[in-house]
Amino acid sequence: MWRLALVAFVLGTAWVHVLPAVPRAGWTAVGAGALLLALGAAWRRGRGVWRGPAGLAVVLAMAGMVAGTGLALVRIDLRLQDALSPERENRPIELDYLVTSLSTATGRGQRFQAELLAPPPGVPRRVQLAWYGKAAEVVPGEIWRASVVLKRPHGNLNPHGFDYEAYLFEHGIRATGSVRGRPRRLGQGSGFGVLVQRARHDSRAVLREILGGKRYGPVLTALAMGDQAGVDKRDWETFSRAGITHLVSISGLHVTMLAALAGWIVLQGWKCCSWRGTRLAERNPAQVAAAAAALVVAWLYCLLAGWGVPAQRTFFMLSVIGLAAMLRLPLSGSRVLAVAAALVCALDPWAPLATGFWLSFGAVALLVLAGSGRWRWREAGDLPWRTGLAASLREGARAQVVLTVGLLPALGLMFQQISLVSPLANALAIPVVSLLVTPLALAALALAMVPGLSGIAAASASLAHAVFAVLMQPVQWLAHAQFAAHALAAPPWPLVALGLAGVAWAMQPRGLPCRWLALVLLTPMLAYRPARPEHGAWQMTMLDVGQGSAIVVETSHTTLLFDTGPPYGDHADAGSRVIWPYLRARGIRRLDELVVSHADVDHAGGLRSLLAAVPVGRVHASYDLALREPGMPTSSRCADGQRWTRDGVEFSFVHPARAEEHETPAPERNGNSCVLLLRGQHHSALLTGDIGKTEEARLARRGAIAVDVLAVPHHGSRHSSSGALVAATSAAHAVAQAGYLNRYRHPHPQIVRRWQRAGTIFHRTDRHGAVVFSSDSHGLTVERERDARRRYWHASAS
Repeated sequence: MWRLALVAFVLGTAWVHVLPAVPRAGWTAVGAGALLLALGAAWRRGRGVWRGPAGLAVVLAMAGMVAGTGLALVRIDLRLQDALSPERENRPIELDYLVTSLSTATGRGQRFQAELLAPPPGVPRRVQLAWYGKAAEVVPGEIWRASVVLKRPHGNLNPHGFDYEAYLFEHGIRATGSVRGRPRRLGQGSGFGVLVQRARHDSRAVLREILGGKRYGPVLTALAMGDQAGVDKRDWETFSRAGITHLVSISGLHVTMLAALAGWIVLQGWKCCSWRGTRLAERNPAQVAAAAAALVVAWLYCLLAGWGVPAQRTFFMLSVIGLAAMLRLPLSGSRVLAVAAALVCALDPWAPLATGFWLSFGAVALLVLAGSGRWRWREAGDLPWRTGLAASLREGARAQVVLTVGLLPALGLMFQQISLVSPLANALAIPVVSLLVTPLALAALALAMVPGLSGIAAASASLAHAVFAVLMQPVQWLAHAQFAAHALAAPPWPLVALGLAGVAWAMQPRGLPCRWLALVLLTPMLAYRPARPEHGAWQMTMLDVGQGSAIVVETSHTTLLFDTGPPYGDHADAGSRVIWPYLRARGIRRLDELVVSHADVDHAGGLRSLLAAVPVGRVHASYDLALREPGMPTSSRCADGQRWTRDGVEFSFVHPARAEEHETPAPERNGNSCVLLLRGQHHSALLTGDIGKTEEARLARRGAIAVDVLAVPHHGSRHSSSGALVAATSAAHAVAQAGYLNRYRHPHPQIVRRWQRAGTIFHRTDRHGAVVFSSDSHGLTVERERDARRRYWHASAS
């Protein structure tokens, strides 16, 4: 009964995060209180079944739902009020701030979280700052004074893509900004949070020193203290395809093992020690002392790990188990899990926003189900070989099968990729990482803190690295195999619900008939492919990649990509972060045509990572890709007059002018951009690259370029979108792909007004997110991602 109420509390906390807006905190508190009083009064006055256990269970569940919803809404509104006012945005402000997190190295500097000391009105207290240049590494607890330029939280928003604004809101970051000028260090802060983060900083520094430049040094750092920032993206791809990403973090297994070790040491010592002639066990039970020691160690280690959702879940579960053991209370695994989930949501209402929350609690729920008497073919003891190592191996194999099958719907929905080698990879990695690598890494960290033991610490770290390097050889072979992972399109909710129902049915006790046939219900989700346009129709997605361009055009059987977006620092770009995830979610495994309009990095920055991720049929560019990008596939230069037809849709280049064979177009000139015109049976579109007024005038003179959709030239620069082009195209819709508050101030207000005066609906990705156009016999439909996916934490579009 109480377990149901706790689950309802968690669901009440979770569902509010789909709301586009939330009421004010005062009204929420009054409404929640009134509902709780009404529920209590209704139960007291009820009769018959309503006053019995069933009625009480319903009332408690409804009360839990109301309490979870009310608490979450009040906390959300209070956080929303701590916002950056538009008047303060993008303006230098002199501020004092306390560094509250580890710094993360970026391609151009470092990034860290800070708490502003006495912020002026209209400026939030918690911010994330970037300090560019070769500055000394900031240390948690330091107080600085600097000129800071702040922006409201903003991130690219694309269909099925990562919501960076949700991530910032979840972590309480209410503004982002950059440090300007020459900051001055004012002193050192104090407080428990500062002490914890300083300990994490010192631990990371020690690990970096003893690990040196070892290949998997950042991975060992992540295993020891949860700092994953330095892990190479190639390693993340390997871990993901092998299905062992959960191990490269502070997992619940690692926390539990360390707590159990501490508890066992205290248990043995407590039995043997005495105080003033009386054994300690006579003063207080040894089990109570061991449980308390285990909880203290688990809490300290979770703090060192950064207090993430998996760490919180593990600590609260251990706390409930420990308290139950001290008080001699019988608790089942499901009750422990329900209490832990409710505690996490009560302390952090935004925890359900993280995919790790659902995967972490879901995995433990599956293990509880597998270990509670279900999925057992025979009772233990029926066969003599089921003891010792054989029994442990069989239990581990069963648990891995449960996790692999049970998490299929969640992994398919969240990541559109399922590792097929996960059972084998985990069978290799779990015992090695949990029993050897992680303890050795922790021992190296602990020994390095003791003066005079640095040599032993370095030896322990080297041994941990050697063991992990050996482990990675078979793991890499598995991850790089063609059969390693199955990519699937992002399934709709009904198919996910059907898959979850199949999993729940298959996990039932053995006596239920046809259990295994229930897994057939997973097939629709795994085989799902989104509907393609009909013959002669097309769908165009103008992705939100920041200050750059990337446009996906789909016909009934083919896919074309126009430009590959900008780079995001030294180790990421739009190809890997935006375009490929979108293609994968759409079920697109091949690009038939790829057009790179010109060589500027905001249009060609994601080319390499995209070509590494997806096969490409033909490549068109305004320059010779093979000369500028060694190793690139052979490409042809786009030129006026080239055309082809696919699925009833005609594609043709209308610029640049065809060059003589001895001429070499200048690759850096925006005016040399490929301009692509596509005409379906119902509507047409023009993709313009970065051409300027001269090229626009040439297009206007040629005529026959009236279109329904137009990608605004040069992101809406004031030196483009001439009156001649606006009049010649007569576009119903114009889209400017531009970055939020970009330094070029694209699109220029004058250009926006020019298009709007002509009767064109003007869209911009910095305010509206990705813009999707669908052309078919029913008409031209438009969907803007920020309108379709509106949540209370998103900045309002105007």
